Amino acid sequence: MTATPQQFPRARVALVGDRSPNVVAHTRVPLLLDALATREHLVLDAYWIPSEDALLPDAVRGFDAVWVLPGSPYRSEAGVLAAIRTAREHGIPFLGTCGGFQHTLLEFARNVCGLTDVAHAENDPDADDLLITPLACSLVGHEGTVTLTAGSLAESVLGADRTVERYHCRYGPAAHLDTLRAHGLRFTGEDEEGQVRIAELATDRHPFFLATLFQPELHGDGSRPHPAVQALARAAVAHAARV
Repeated sequence: MTATPQQFPRARVALVGDRSPNVVAHTRVPLLLDALATREHLVLDAYWIPSEDALLPDAVRGFDAVWVLPGSPYRSEAGVLAAIRTAREHGIPFLGTCGGFQHTLLEFARNVCGLTDVAHAENDPDADDLLITPLACSLVGHEGTVTLTAGSLAESVLGADRTVERYHCRYGPAAHLDTLRAHGLRFTGEDEEGQVRIAELATDRHPFFLATLFQPELHGDGSRPHPAVQALARAAVAHAARV
């Protein structure tokens, strides 16, 4: 029997970021939502949560998924970190892309690993302990191969052991990665030079928690959502069915 949209619960997704017509990833979101509904029968009610509003108590608690989108520097680093923490601690399906990936590592380092002084060079370039630093070679407009860890969520989502992805990024992780690993954050995608490009939590710790330095929003022309976006949508619908 062919599935129809009516057979799936509608899911609510929080789009965390400072929406701008100048950020290509943001302009792609309506196309992706339409494609998810028409092609995959996954209907998402999406709500933009500006970074300042994400700092409010329970700003994303009622949602079935949280997606921290590109567009850093965010107006409120603290708001973005609060949204990520809520999703992580309360089992809300989560996707962080580009700046969302960087802040995912920052949130985990501070709140799980106890590295309270680590900083992001885009927000605090003079900090003594930078977790996220300028890349040696800017990835703005870059496309590259990412190799995936066998048995990882990323490999399951992408359905392959490697993938070619697009970036629009100037910053990446540079320190404390072993500490993050020791506390349970898995790095499951690397570029050709062995640099971390994907992070996740194991599925026995969280139902769906994935972050990518590359931008799945830029995949194709927007009419066929990237597998990572599809996976978030499926996880959101599953969450909506449980609550």
